[in-house]
Formats: sequence, structure tokens, C-alpha cells
Amino acid sequence: MAINRQQKAHGRRRGFALLIAVIFMSVMLVLGIILGSLGYKQQVLTSSAIESQYAFYAADAALECGLFADQKMNTFAYSSNLSASAPSLACRDIQPYSAPQTIRHTTTEWVTKNRISVDSGLGTSCADVTVYKPSDPLGTTYIFSQGYDVPCSTVVAAGGTTAATLLSSPRLVVRGLSAHY
Repeated sequence: MAINRQQKAHGRRRGFALLIAVIFMSVMLVLGIILGSLGYKQQVLTSSAIESQYAFYAADAALECGLFADQKMNTFAYSSNLSASAPSLACRDIQPYSAPQTIRHTTTEWVTKNRISVDSGLGTSCADVTVYKPSDPLGTTYIFSQGYDVPCSTVVAAGGTTAATLLSSPRLVVRGLSAHY
């Protein structure tokens, strides 16, 4: 009978060791999952910050191009001819992607929009530049620039620049800048 009691005690210790091993492995698994989740979230955050930076740089380059074209080259001078076509925006490293559009042309203002490809023709970023030019030479000119972190072909495939379309496309980052003088 003494042998039987020793065997039972020894069997209980083995089961107890197995229980400790399972608990330890469960804790380590949970810890690994938590660390993996944190790493993934950090990667997503870093990636979105980089894409945001690309969109901002595209908007900044397009705004500077629009300012240069208007102030130095007088590209967006108001035309009293209401059927005049919109002026095309092009700078040194920035080329038009599509034909310029006249949004509104009245006797008091001329509003034009240009979609341009940024990044030296590589087509890695896109921007829309909208210029509000008053008929009065002493009036205030407004230039708005929206930069995208994707090529212009992707922006067109996303359906343009309406707010509802942009919000439905999770892979498109937009940053905007404006200037008035």
C-alpha cells in the first residue's frame, strides 16, 4: 500500500508540472500577440505619415508653381473674353496631366483648375491647382492646391476630387494649401 501512495503522489506532481507549463505558454502567447499588434499599429502609423508627407510636398510644389506662373509670368491674368480657354499651368519639373478647366468665367472673376503631375515627370504624385482671379487688378487672387500621394491616373480612377469619392478610397491621402494676395 505504501508503494501505491507514492505512485499517486508522483502522478500528481507530473500533472501539476504540465499545468504550470500550459499556463506559462498561454501567458507567453498572449504577450507575443500583444507585441505583434503594437508593432503592426506602429507600422501603419508610420506608413500613413510618410504618405501624408508626399501629399503635402505635392501640394506645396503645385502651389509654388501656381504662384510663380501668376506673379512672374502673368499666366492667370483675367481675360474679358468670356469664351477664352483656361490657361495651362506648367513649371520646370511640373507638367500638366490633363487639359485645364474653366470652372467659372464671369465679368467679375475667372476660376480655373489645372491637374498637374508632380515629381519631374515620374508621375508619383499629383496635384490640383485652382486659381480664383478677379477682374479688378487690385482685387484679391486666391490659389488653392490639393496634393495627392498617388499618380494622377489613380486620382482619375478614384472618380475625381469630390469629397465623397475621396473618403471612400482608403489608399488616397490628400493635403491642401492655399495662398491669397
